[in-house]
Amino acid sequence: MPRAQGLCSLLMAVVVVACSVPVNRHVSDRAPPDIDPSAVPDAIPQADTITRAGNSSPYTVNGQSYWVLASARGYRERGIASWYGLKFHGRPTANGERFSVYGPTAAHRSLPIPTYVRVTNEDNGASMVLRVNDRGPFHSDRLIDLSYGAAVRLGFADQGTASVLVEAIDVPGMQDVRSDVANGYSRLQLGAFSTRSAAEALAQRARAVVSGSVTVAAAGDAQTPLFRVRAGPFADALALEDARTRLRAAGLPEGQPIP
Repeated sequence: MPRAQGLCSLLMAVVVVACSVPVNRHVSDRAPPDIDPSAVPDAIPQADTITRAGNSSPYTVNGQSYWVLASARGYRERGIASWYGLKFHGRPTANGERFSVYGPTAAHRSLPIPTYVRVTNEDNGASMVLRVNDRGPFHSDRLIDLSYGAAVRLGFADQGTASVLVEAIDVPGMQDVRSDVANGYSRLQLGAFSTRSAAEALAQRARAVVSGSVTVAAAGDAQTPLFRVRAGPFADALALEDARTRLRAAGLPEGQPIP
């Protein structure tokens, strides 16, 4: 294929894809001028104050509700990272700080703000420490959004996304976010099934992980039976989030907080 024709085809494909992507606050956008990866430093973990700003829970975006974890301790998850750039440079983040495309910062849907995390690009082994100070990405297939500079440092700015490992860094003296119980959430619904046997199977596995009551509650009617698996109530937000962490680590549903 001639070079000009190939470029035209590529541009048309980009336009089609761009038009099919819902617009929201965290979509990879225009990149800044080229920067040297070494110019982007690691964030330096410190015992920052956890404020109400950025940590309201639950919060709603595009009709979807999200819950903020009471604590980042033990958080470790793999997923897809993306980046955001000049479109948001200088704008306020979720906690009121100003976003910098060159800063060692990130956006996450549920980690407390701020949380310090080590992000590792699993494709090339590059890693760095970042400070979560914003909310997003609000795409179900993405785990974390990084500043453009961080994406350059981790080697995926050009391709847009990468498979990463996100690990929270325990910072002595960092406070916990006590929000779920304060908003009336003290239990977890782990799942809902049409058969009691399936519900009991999950409940049995959860009882081996969670320190507390795990029950199966029947609902529905004879024609459309429903069996809900619930854990709790928990004494406080830390106990609730500890249960979610344990369930996630065991490969079980971490549950949805309920009253």
